[in-house]
Amino acid sequence: MTVGTTLVRVDADLRAGRIPVARQRLRGLVGSYPADLTVRRLAEVYRLYGEPAEAGRWSYLDVDRDPDEAAAFEARHPDPLDRMTAVAWRGPEESAPTDTARARLAGLRAAASARACRPIHWHDRPDRAEHTEQDDSTGTLFCAGLALAGLALLGFATLGVVTFVRWWL
Repeated sequence: MTVGTTLVRVDADLRAGRIPVARQRLRGLVGSYPADLTVRRLAEVYRLYGEPAEAGRWSYLDVDRDPDEAAAFEARHPDPLDRMTAVAWRGPEESAPTDTARARLAGLRAAASARACRPIHWHDRPDRAEHTEQDDSTGTLFCAGLALAGLALLGFATLGVVTFVRWWL
């Protein structure tokens, strides 16, 4: 199915009140064509849901984005690395079709690079978990807990073997 055909179906879904279906179609288009700004109409859907942060996410590259929605998106994702991931852009910002989108993508990448203290590129697909202290400590605690559980299991297995040998003799 072509992009145009899918967008026609999205319009029909929205007119018929099938908002979840329209959202799913648009998510598929954004996943397949992330550099095509015409498929980034998810802001319309999230406005219908009353979700300004998500509307701001999907209108982030638009010329006429709502400043309140953009602020809600930035408040939900204060880390520029998180915002880079949330925007779901692939490829260099130079490939964006509008000056506004190119400028916003470049600004976001520059902020993410400053935050990471190293150059970040859109193909890096930064992962939020590798950039926040809370996530690092959570992973460390999880690994420590897993190690303790393994030691406890080993202890119970040893106790079982010793008990079995004593009972057998």
